[in-house]
Amino acid sequence: MQFTKTSVRDAMVIDPTPHADARGRFMRAWCLREFAEQGMSFTPVQANMGFSTKRGTLRGMHFQEAPALEAKLVRCTRGAMFDVVLDLRPDSPSYGSWHGVELNDENGRMLYLPEGCAHGYQTLRPDTEMHYMTSAFYAPASAKGVRFDDPAFGIAWPLPVSEISEQDRNWPLARHIPDDAAQPQRLSA
Repeated sequence: MQFTKTSVRDAMVIDPTPHADARGRFMRAWCLREFAEQGMSFTPVQANMGFSTKRGTLRGMHFQEAPALEAKLVRCTRGAMFDVVLDLRPDSPSYGSWHGVELNDENGRMLYLPEGCAHGYQTLRPDTEMHYMTSAFYAPASAKGVRFDDPAFGIAWPLPVSEISEQDRNWPLARHIPDDAAQPQRLSA
């Protein structure tokens, strides 16, 4: 796997190195040793999948607060999505910054989100499926979110929103983000 740092501290874009032949391809989706070699301590305890039927569906921005902080490793298994990590760690030099990247079923790319960061994504094709692993179990009492369209962060979603849950539409706006902290960043596909 190839690991690329992002503008969000400790977040990584991970590109697989597929082995292809007449049968198709084979690629590694996670490896404890390779993550450790990158200084990343990530041991998944839960895996989840999501499916969205409409292009432009937006889910997020979700995170878990202490004591159930979680890191995530996200991939798109069908279709395509714009995946976003948002740094909500007040002590981080990239606090308030975000990074977005296209994940799709062809590139096999993954996004690693460290603890203390919010996650969201927008589907770029209909019938898009995603899979992610977490370092902590889902804890409803610790599940929180911030608004996908919060001007404090200025996330540049690629499409108009076609579908979004009431919960995601109504997360609170952020407070106490320094004016110079929210620096939109996007990695092209």
